Amino acid sequence: MPIDAPSPASNSAPASVDRSTAELRSRLAEAFGDRVVVDGPALEAVREDRSGWRSDAPPAALVHAASVEDVQQLMRIASATGTPVVPRGAGTGLAGGGISSRGSIVLDLSRMDRILEIDDVDELAVVEPGVLNGDLDRAARERGLWYAPDPASRAISSIGGNIATNAGGLLCAKYGVTRESVLGLAVVLADGTLLRTGHRTVKGVTGYDLTALMTGSEGTLGVIVEATLRLRPVVLGAIETVAAAFPDVESAGVAVGGVAAARVRPAILELIDPVGLARVAEHLGVDALAGTPLADFAPGETFLLAQCDAGDAASEATTIARVFAEAGGRVTRSTDAATGERLLDIRRAMHPALASRGNVLIEDVAVPRSRLPEMFREIARIGTRHGVDIPTLAHAGDGNLHPNFVFEGDEVPEHVWTAADELFRAAVRLGGTLTGEHGVGVLKRRWLAEELGDTSVDLQRRIKAVFDPAGILNPGVMFPPPGDGDR
Repeated sequence: MPIDAPSPASNSAPASVDRSTAELRSRLAEAFGDRVVVDGPALEAVREDRSGWRSDAPPAALVHAASVEDVQQLMRIASATGTPVVPRGAGTGLAGGGISSRGSIVLDLSRMDRILEIDDVDELAVVEPGVLNGDLDRAARERGLWYAPDPASRAISSIGGNIATNAGGLLCAKYGVTRESVLGLAVVLADGTLLRTGHRTVKGVTGYDLTALMTGSEGTLGVIVEATLRLRPVVLGAIETVAAAFPDVESAGVAVGGVAAARVRPAILELIDPVGLARVAEHLGVDALAGTPLADFAPGETFLLAQCDAGDAASEATTIARVFAEAGGRVTRSTDAATGERLLDIRRAMHPALASRGNVLIEDVAVPRSRLPEMFREIARIGTRHGVDIPTLAHAGDGNLHPNFVFEGDEVPEHVWTAADELFRAAVRLGGTLTGEHGVGVLKRRWLAEELGDTSVDLQRRIKAVFDPAGILNPGVMFPPPGDGDR
C-alpha cells in the first residue's frame, strides 16, 4: 500500500523490516509521498513479467515517477544509499529484465506517458517513456505519419521498454528494429545526471553513438526518460497479402529463400510450423478457415504469410505468389482488405491458441534466413528428445524464431528449461543469436559469453562500470553475477 511522509510516531520500523530498509523507505516517502508503495499486491506484481521468471524477493519499495525530476531525485537517493534500482515500464517483458531484486527500488515509469511533440515537417515525435507503442502510432496516423516498430505487444508495451530491449515485430525485415527509429534520448544516469544523446536531424555522426548504445541496454546504463523518434509517411496505395499452406516446413523454407532470391522485400513474412499450425487450426475451427489456404488443412502442413505495401505492392505480391506456388504451396492472395485481414487473423491466432491450453513460455532466437530449415529440424529433434511439443512461429523475413512451450502450473518445469537451453545453443551454433528482440534480461544471461565471447563480455562490463560505477542500475540483468552458473 502507499505510504505517507513519515511522522514522528511512524519513524520506528516494524520488527520485520531492518533499519536500513526502514530508513530508505522514510527517505523515499519524504521525497515522493503516496507515490511510494512498500507492501500489498503492487509489490508482488513487480516480481514478475511475462517471461515465466519470478524474482525470489519483492523490492524494498516501488516508486511511481511522474517527471524527469522525480527520476533524477530517486537516482540521487539510490546513489547515496547504494540501493539497486530496477527501471520498469508496462511489465510486458519476456526476459525478466524489469523485475524486482532483493533490496531494490523498482522505478515505475508508466505514469510518464505524454506525447510531447509530433513534428510534421521533420517527421518525428518526442515522447515520455510510458507512452504505449500503439498510442503513439495512432496519434501519428492522425497527422499522416506512422511509427514503424510493431512488437506483438504494441497495444500494451511502452516506448521506454521497447527502446530498452531494442524490440522488434512483424515489420522488422523491411523497416528495422526499434534502433532504426530512435534519433535521440534523454537518460538519467546512476548519479542523477541528465544526459541527452542524438539529434533531431536526418543525419548526425558527431562523436560516439550513445543513442545506439543506450538502445537495447535494458536499464543497465541509465533510465530513459524521453525519446525522439523517427516517424514515416503513411503508406499510400493498396496493401497486398499472400498466404500459402505447404506440405512441410522444408518446402516453406524453400519459399522463404525464394522470396529473398527474387529480391523482394515484403513488409511481413511470417511462418507457423506444423505443431503451431495444428493448434491454430483447432482453435479457429473449420468455418474460420474457409476461403483460406487452410480450408483443406492436413496435419504436418506449414503456413507462410506475406504482406506487401507501398507503390510496388501488387507486382511484389505477384512475384511472391509465384515463388510460393513453385515451392509447393497452396496459395491464396487477398483481393480486398477484408480478405487480407482474414489471412492475418490466422497469424494473430497463434498465441491465443497456445494460451487456451495452459501457460506459455515464449522463447526468442534468430538465425540467418538460409539456416531456418536447419533450425526447425533442431527444434523438432529437441522436442522429441525431451518429450515436449514446441510450436514455433517465425518472423521468416529476418530469421527470428519464437519457439513456444505450453505448461501447466505457475512454475516452468525443469525439462522445459533444459529444452530451451538446447535451443539457445543450437541457434548460436548455426551462426545465430540468443535473442532477436526480447532482450537478455536475467533469463539468458548465462549464455551471453557463449555467443559474444569473453573479450566482448569483459569490455561490456567495463562500459557499464563507466556509466554505473557502483553497479546499482538493474544489477544481475544481462551480466551474470561472478561465479553464478545456475539458472
